[in-house]
This record gives sequence, structure tokens and C-alpha cells, in this order.
Amino acid sequence: MTIFHNQALENQHILITGATGGIGHETAIAAIEAGAKVTVTGRNEDKLAKLKESVQSPNNLHVFPADLTKEEDRQQLISHAIEAFGPITGLVNSAGIGGGDLVEKLSEEDMRTIMELNYFSLVAITQDVYRGMKEHGEGSIVNLSSLSGLRGTHGNSAYSASKFAVTGFTQAFAHEAIEHGVRVNAVCPGYVDTEMGREAIASKGERENRTYEEQLEVAKSGIPSNRLTSPREVANVILFLLSDSSFNVIGESMKISGGSVMR
Repeated sequence: MTIFHNQALENQHILITGATGGIGHETAIAAIEAGAKVTVTGRNEDKLAKLKESVQSPNNLHVFPADLTKEEDRQQLISHAIEAFGPITGLVNSAGIGGGDLVEKLSEEDMRTIMELNYFSLVAITQDVYRGMKEHGEGSIVNLSSLSGLRGTHGNSAYSASKFAVTGFTQAFAHEAIEHGVRVNAVCPGYVDTEMGREAIASKGERENRTYEEQLEVAKSGIPSNRLTSPREVANVILFLLSDSSFNVIGESMKISGGSVMR
């Protein structure tokens, strides 16, 4: 459901990473509906092509596949984005992966992979985009953290550590960036009805010897609203943080928990 005026993000150029995932995909569609020019990236070219086909105004969407762990890819992404739509005024760091296990079963490779994709590459692309925002004296950066970046849960240490890192980075960087007119915030959803969210539920179910359907019911029973969050609901919060309506919202970690985390 669209809740923003079709000119709410007019004259804005938003770069969205991880646009092949459910949240990034929906954020791209919502941003274009709100009048923005949008550049999207991800590693799955087929999913990026399908996104291009699904938006209302394909001329307002620029697609550039990239691996954000590679400096050359990041530089080319930003160069092509600026060439397509001009200076980047908004950045949505939606790229990331799930995974992990009990601490005793975690491999060093798995831990490094999760931190590399969820944290280090996020900081790296932020550094690259922030230089331009700082030069122009304005911008908004929204990082995808998680409720797992606010509290730990059983069997979730590697993913949780990566999202705690994102939350901490958001708060510390917000102090620096606002000195140059750039706002930095995070969104912290719980279970979202996406492929990644469903995989997380299935993985937890396997550890607890439950079917997916049984674990889904367990997950929903711990949420006062008794349902998962939709990707569009997360996208709507992201758009609010990108818009002028959140002009004095700085360094926040906005929970989307269905009431499961109230503090």
C-alpha cells in the first residue's frame, strides 16, 4: 500500500543495495512511486531484471549489478549511478545475508562471511557514497539492521553480532555525518515475510526438530500482532527516513517488531 505522495521524494536519487532481496525490492518500487530516481544493485542479474519489469516508471530505475565486497565494483556502481541520475542523495544499505548456528558449531569461514557481507561491505559503500553527500551538504543514509542488532537470541550469535555492528556504526556515524547535513538512521525489523525471513524460520525449526509450519506458529506466538512484517511495511519506514518528514530523526534504530520488543 502506497502511503506517500507521488512527489514525496521528487528530485531525489536513491541508491539501494541488496535490491534482489524482498526488502530492497519493495523499497525500490516504493521510492519510484514516491517520485525518486533509483539506482539498484545486487548480485543476481535475473532478479534485478524482474525488478526493472515490475516498476511503474522503468525510466526512473537504473540497474547495475555489483559485488559490494569488491572495491572496483563499488566504484563502478557509484560512477554509473551518478552518470545516470546525478548526485546520490539517499542510500539504503539493504544488502546482507542470514545464517549462523550454535556457537560451538560456527566455523571461522561462516563468521567472516557474515561479517564481510553484513557489516564491512556496508561500511565500505557508505564511505564511498558519503563523500559525495558531504560535498553537497545533504543526504540520508538508512542501514538495514534487525531486532537481532538490539538483542541476542538462541543460535543466532554470528548474525546478531553483525547486526549489532551495524547498529553501533549507525549511532556513531550519525554524530559525524549530521555535522555535514547528512542524516544516518537504521531500521530494525523482526521476522519479515521474505525468502530470507522464511529461511531463518526454517533453520530455527530444524534445530528445534519442528516443521516450518510448526516453527512459524511458534514465531508468530511470540509477536503480539501475531503475524510477520511485510516487506512493504519495512519499505514505508525506510521512505519516511529518506524523506524530509524525518528531518530531525538522527541516529535512531527504528524497531518494526509487531510489539515483540518494547523498549
